[in-house]
Amino acid sequence: MNLKKIQTIYFVGIGGIGMSAIARYFASNGKLVAGYDKTPSQITSSLEELGVEIHFEDSLKNIPISFLDKDKTLVVYTPAIAENHTELNYFLNNNFKVLKRAEVLGKITESTFCLAVAGTHGKTTTSSILGHIMHQQKATSFLGGIAENYNSNLILGEDKVSVVEADEFDRSFLQLSPNIACITSMDADHLDIYGEAAVLEESFVEFANKVSGTLIIAKGLPLKGLTYAVNEAADYRAFNLKIESGKYIFDVQTPSESIKNIEFYLPGKHNVMNALAAFAMADVYGVPAKKIKLSLSTFKGVKRRFSYKIKTSDFVLIDDYAHHPTEINAVENSIREMYPKEKVLAVFQPHLFSRTRDFIDDFATALSKFDEILLLDIYPARELPIAGVSSEWLFHKIENKHKKLVQKNNLIKDIKNSTAKVVVMLGAGDIGEMVNEVKINFYNSRK
Repeated sequence: MNLKKIQTIYFVGIGGIGMSAIARYFASNGKLVAGYDKTPSQITSSLEELGVEIHFEDSLKNIPISFLDKDKTLVVYTPAIAENHTELNYFLNNNFKVLKRAEVLGKITESTFCLAVAGTHGKTTTSSILGHIMHQQKATSFLGGIAENYNSNLILGEDKVSVVEADEFDRSFLQLSPNIACITSMDADHLDIYGEAAVLEESFVEFANKVSGTLIIAKGLPLKGLTYAVNEAADYRAFNLKIESGKYIFDVQTPSESIKNIEFYLPGKHNVMNALAAFAMADVYGVPAKKIKLSLSTFKGVKRRFSYKIKTSDFVLIDDYAHHPTEINAVENSIREMYPKEKVLAVFQPHLFSRTRDFIDDFATALSKFDEILLLDIYPARELPIAGVSSEWLFHKIENKHKKLVQKNNLIKDIKNSTAKVVVMLGAGDIGEMVNEVKINFYNSRK
């Protein structure tokens, strides 16, 4: 399929973070784009500003007539869409060209020099850092988060070089043809798809085998490639870490040179690892170390990745996408590093019944480390309820006296009842929308 010849593209699930990046790419390249999503969001609003027509009711009457010609329209869908979706089934049953998001991304990037970032944790931040570095090389970057520097999940460049967040969900990353790739981590996740951790690992091995050039891996992963690590021997090593004026300063040793006093503003040693991975990929591509160093110092972060919503001398509100125990531990470590003497309240919304069930004890251990916990109901996303799996089950496993099950409509009141100076809101569901209400309310109460 020659995507350059297709002028009309319809997205089923256009508001998804990966879907919207591709929709934005096509719209920016003069294609006629429209789509459906379940609910309005900041992402759908930004697409509408580009002229993309979007509706929020699953009904054939809402599909613009210009998208009903099967010979001219490509339909793109996300695996998160329900099997009984009316619009998607209409396209499938009427012989439209219908492709998964991952297949389309693979086709967009197959003719480019592709740098792909995979891993169960860290891939969004790492690919966003890499996209920022590679922007000067005129790369086009498809991200799984909103890069603060560009206020977008697409960094538009030319069509010769691409940076791609390689998603393991539904084995999507196996559609890519990377020239340089990085794997940040291979922790068990998405067991609703893979069944067991060993099958997930096999998928990463299959992805690694698709890399035509250099594979870069976090030290300790069971793969062969150039390694990177913080404060230990590796092909790419970050060391001499210091925190000064709210930023990291560290040195990097590459296979060929040493770079001193790199400045990086994202908190947490896991983010130094992410920066180091991006550094290694750009270095292998051929970007001069001085340019990489400058880009790292100007990177502003990714929305919902340790994003400060309020940061004053008496109150801090942090928003983070963390939805896996490993990610929650990383956030807690970062907060303790930045605010070692302060009381910390965590508001957590579990994401998926299956993930809650599969990692229940690890979630309880991670959440118990905070000083106070407010626990919301499970956000189901694409899933139906599972018998016996609930936030109440998780609540009883958390070993902390200062915990409470809360409802959305009481959340602001419950946060205000706490004396914690630092509040962190965690989860991959609609808690990302709730955090803005909390921010506005706390700003207004302090006027």
